[in-house]
Amino acid sequence: MTNNEKKVLNWIEKNSNVVIELLSQLIQVPSVTTYFDEDPKFMCEGEAQRKLKSYLEELGLITEFSFPDADALKKYENKAGYYPNYTFENRPNLFGFYPGEGGGKSILLFGHIDVVSRGSGWTVNPFGGEIIGNRIYGRGAVDMKGGIAAMVTALNAIQKCGIKLKGDVKIGTVVGEEAGGMGTLAFVDKGYRADACLITEPTHLNIAPLCRGILWGKLVIPGRNGHIELEQGDWRNGGAVDAIEKMDIYLTHIRHLNKLWSVRKKHKYLPIPCQVNIAQINAGEFPTTFANRAEIIFDAQYLPEEKDENGLGSKVKKELEKFVYDIAQTDDWLKENLPYIEWIVDADCGETSDEEPFFKLVRDKTTEINPSSIVQGICCHTDMGWLCNVGIPTVNLGPGDARLAHQNDEYVEINELIQCTKIIASIIMHWCGIDNE
Repeated sequence: MTNNEKKVLNWIEKNSNVVIELLSQLIQVPSVTTYFDEDPKFMCEGEAQRKLKSYLEELGLITEFSFPDADALKKYENKAGYYPNYTFENRPNLFGFYPGEGGGKSILLFGHIDVVSRGSGWTVNPFGGEIIGNRIYGRGAVDMKGGIAAMVTALNAIQKCGIKLKGDVKIGTVVGEEAGGMGTLAFVDKGYRADACLITEPTHLNIAPLCRGILWGKLVIPGRNGHIELEQGDWRNGGAVDAIEKMDIYLTHIRHLNKLWSVRKKHKYLPIPCQVNIAQINAGEFPTTFANRAEIIFDAQYLPEEKDENGLGSKVKKELEKFVYDIAQTDDWLKENLPYIEWIVDADCGETSDEEPFFKLVRDKTTEINPSSIVQGICCHTDMGWLCNVGIPTVNLGPGDARLAHQNDEYVEINELIQCTKIIASIIMHWCGIDNE
């Protein structure tokens, strides 16, 4: 470890209040994305971005806002992140630029400013940014204002120590990640680029060179209603058909499918295989009537190697549609009344090779500062897909346990937040290079 690096890491340790206060302030500006059924007063992505913009300008960064525009992005129709009816009034993306002295590689520090809805069950103010013991609480503490605070403070520490970087540092925070990623699509379309990108999604300080794609689907299974207390004739003669009973056929076969996927759909850097996970079941109308329709709402994951030419999961969609059709052929009613899938979301994935120099640097500097860190991919979606698509080596690394994201009483541990800030500062210095070192 160089003397300059030790100097910066010591500054972060001695001035830990800087990252703590920044995170607390960011949490206190509610930035629930507009996808959710939330009180509009908490949907303040623009206000959160303005606060961060002012902070970056105080650090000497050149900043600009850009607003995603569905009409302008129509050329990406049928590709990852494009949604024709999304609007972004008062929901800007933020870009900050800190020029280097020249001769070094550039880095993009990247994250999303939006958060999910509050939900229920909180024992603290979800937008209080309250500090209790070793924890900072609030919606976005983990996902992912903690990562944003760490990356901004890492650059701040380098500046405060008087260190001149050779390469440029760029900061991007986007809106709309929690509702499909159109903010990132717009950011990439705007032309922002760097030699490498670090996304500070929560990884518990693990190094994540990939994330999975996510499909949300609704499997609709038809039945025929009829009085539940009376004898029913054959369905061919007008008898009732219980959609719940037919749904059970699919639930059984989904369990069998998951056993196959647990062998076929694994990755060396993922702790669990891809699965079709049941999230919701809806069926029935009255206590005295057989269900006329049943719905299985599911979450299915796919690997980067499975994405199609548009960066999406159409291959896995076809696989699941064939699965639904084939099961229907085993039942006389279903064969004549085919179930079908309504697709809800296709969130893209990405992967950076472990042979990439940036990956190796992130791995080496992370484990040097935090020896317990391991290489482990992210099982859910992050915004890395489009960054990888345009040729930017991208790695996820950030503070906090991702399992706490979207929960009530979401929190990040302060010691991990500080440790992450040190790691990011080290990565910046070694990737960008230090002038006159």
